[in-house]
Amino acid sequence: MTANEDKDSELVEGAFKDLLNSIEYKTDAADQKLIQRAFSLAKDAHKGVRRKSGEPYITHPISVAQIVATEIGLGPTSIATALMHDVVEDSDYTLVDIENMFNPNISKLIDGLTKISGVVSMESSMQLENYRKMLLTISDDVRVILIKLADRLHNMRTMSDMPSHKQLKIASETLFIYAPLAHRLGLFSIKTELEDISLKYTEPEVFDDIYSRMEALQRKDFEYLNKFERKVSEELSQADLTFEVRKRTKSIYSIRRKMKNQNVSFNEVYDKYAIRIILEADKEREKAICWQAYSIITENFNPNPARLRDWISSPKSNGYESLHTTVMGPDGNWVEVQIRTRRMDDIAENGFAAHWKYKEDSSGSNQLDRWLLRIREFLDDPENDSEDFIDSFKMNLFSSEIFVFTPKGEMLTLPKGATALDFAFDIHTEVGAHCLGTKVNGKLIPLSTPLKSGDQIEVLTSVKQEPKEDWLSFVKTGKAKQRIKQSLKKEKQLITGQGQFILERKLKVLKLKATHSNIHKLVNFFGLKNPEELYYKVGLGVIDNGKLREYARETSGLVNYFKQRIVRSNYAKTKLGDKSKKQQTDHLLLVFDTDEHEMDYTLAKCCNPLPGDRVFGFVTTADGLKVHRDDCPNAVLLQSRFANRTLKAKWVDRKGAFSTINLLIKGMDRIGIVNDVTKVVSNELSINIKAIAFSVDDGLFTGKLTIEVADKLGLTDTINNIKNLEGISSVTRVGKFN
Repeated sequence: MTANEDKDSELVEGAFKDLLNSIEYKTDAADQKLIQRAFSLAKDAHKGVRRKSGEPYITHPISVAQIVATEIGLGPTSIATALMHDVVEDSDYTLVDIENMFNPNISKLIDGLTKISGVVSMESSMQLENYRKMLLTISDDVRVILIKLADRLHNMRTMSDMPSHKQLKIASETLFIYAPLAHRLGLFSIKTELEDISLKYTEPEVFDDIYSRMEALQRKDFEYLNKFERKVSEELSQADLTFEVRKRTKSIYSIRRKMKNQNVSFNEVYDKYAIRIILEADKEREKAICWQAYSIITENFNPNPARLRDWISSPKSNGYESLHTTVMGPDGNWVEVQIRTRRMDDIAENGFAAHWKYKEDSSGSNQLDRWLLRIREFLDDPENDSEDFIDSFKMNLFSSEIFVFTPKGEMLTLPKGATALDFAFDIHTEVGAHCLGTKVNGKLIPLSTPLKSGDQIEVLTSVKQEPKEDWLSFVKTGKAKQRIKQSLKKEKQLITGQGQFILERKLKVLKLKATHSNIHKLVNFFGLKNPEELYYKVGLGVIDNGKLREYARETSGLVNYFKQRIVRSNYAKTKLGDKSKKQQTDHLLLVFDTDEHEMDYTLAKCCNPLPGDRVFGFVTTADGLKVHRDDCPNAVLLQSRFANRTLKAKWVDRKGAFSTINLLIKGMDRIGIVNDVTKVVSNELSINIKAIAFSVDDGLFTGKLTIEVADKLGLTDTINNIKNLEGISSVTRVGKFN
């Protein structure tokens, strides 16, 4: 063994011995044997591998295990997992090997860690997918992310030997994903260190400036803080309280964030220091003892009422419990005072790892479970895109919280900025989906109203109410956005399916087939992306009969050619001789295929149709448009063999010109109502839609419809058919019939 090998061996064995010594008090012989076996396997797997710093690679997993054991407080299974967290990824050992040599629990933990590794090297879209996977592993076993945080913390501590571009990338990623996760899991100390180290690499000049300023201030304010601390200790001692007082300095990153968010200078950040009072108390008397200490402090120092924060009565979702207040200290300086018990301080510093659900004392774990459930609900949906993911991630990890109440007094925790509609969806998906309105503190308010802590909310529902697209513009929580999008997607699928059926029927009327080729021609004609968008717009009524007729006129080949030749116009009329003289009475006019233009035609001699007969038009190659009776001997042959050249025809009593009529339609708003109304009107051959407008107010809609009618019978039928539609309350004719 060479001198370097001796030195490496001494370094590694010394580090592992330190690990064993630090956990000796909380492990038995079996635990230590498990950890020793894990160390031996890891040492073999990483043999000969070195870090960028030149140290043996095995020193990294030992350090991660040390963080897991002493800074997070996890047990022997997690320590063994930390020692082997890179084994499967970096060696020939497999998960099956791990399970056979140890147990399924350790194998599962290592599998979770392996799945979320390698994030740094991924591109942006892949990063988001890896974040999604990482968060999903939390609800399987929170220890996975706790060990991953320890891994990231040690990498950050030892990043000085990496290239600068990697330092910047890892630091940026840490600020985006790992620091917020540490915060949400209550690991305050780890979160603070991750943020400060990240700032050191992302904004080195800013970091150095704040660091040097804080160093100077600490020397200057040392005596001032000591004076305040002595006074606090004296008053608390007189009350026979058992306590510890600590001085706390605001982190460099927190100062930078406050300067940036509030657009203030370093000197304008007034809460750079805090005094933390840690009280000894039984769990039953914790609140009373904390409030007693608060009373003593505020009796001796003037408090700022606006700065009181009570997280004892309503703990944060990460388990944080504490009383915060800001008081005027000696020499007229504001000082923040934090009051908590030893148990609360343990959770505040070490998060749920201090009293988490894998131990008998599961204090606070219910809040963690609720948060994990929200994460799981959102991330399990594969339809969420990157933008959804980022918005939800920020809302769930970065935002502050509010505490609101149901009518029965049950308290719910929501992100700050959540609306009354978010509350409804948090109660239950169906409650949110059918939410018609909300009462906050007994008063009706809009669904978009942001809630405040202490609000009591009652949700009003209706089975007729369905999610609306504009809801997405104001809801804040991932759960609400996800459920609304799911509902709108189902609705769109339904309308798309209806639209496909309607389109096929309309094309049939236009003597066009719904072939793959024709559908794509329609898609191109209307400038759409795909057939689904075409069907959806037809289902909504955006693409109506008039637009489809326009397409047919422009693209129907032979029929279009002859229709252009035989349509009457003011500036050109084709002379067809005696045969082309239009046959009509004083009041009956023959119209074709709902076309508003008059057309030249001849009457077929094979059946000699008369005005009033049931007829159809047929475009010939030589004589233009000929009209046949429906019972013509040649009708079956013409309509079966040359369907694309036949036109629907009808005699109408015009008595001159079309009449313009305005209809006022009222009813209850529902999905598809506009499509149903336009469908009824379009199906009447003697009616043309000239203008249509619909408005909705609080669930009621008003429609204004301007139409041209050829006969009163058609108008009466149309009005009656509209009245028969579901949800229509009235159809009123505005103006006189001409």
